[in-house]
Amino acid sequence: MAIKVHLEEVLKARGMTSKELCALVGITEANLSILRSGKAKGIRFGTVNRICYFLHCDVGDILKFDGNLEENEYET
Repeated sequence: MAIKVHLEEVLKARGMTSKELCALVGITEANLSILRSGKAKGIRFGTVNRICYFLHCDVGDILKFDGNLEENEYET
């Protein structure tokens, strides 16, 4: 995927567990696991907002563009 998720690194840097973040953000551990693994196909802006708020970080700290165009089923 062209967007890489660096949530694990930010969690470690903040000394927070994924379970703690789930409780604060209000998402399931299963959904956070999908996001952390990079297998998520999308994420709500509200969820990103809450993650960044509770981790005291910027969106660019957890989501990075790898410079490549992802070929997918949404081509026009």
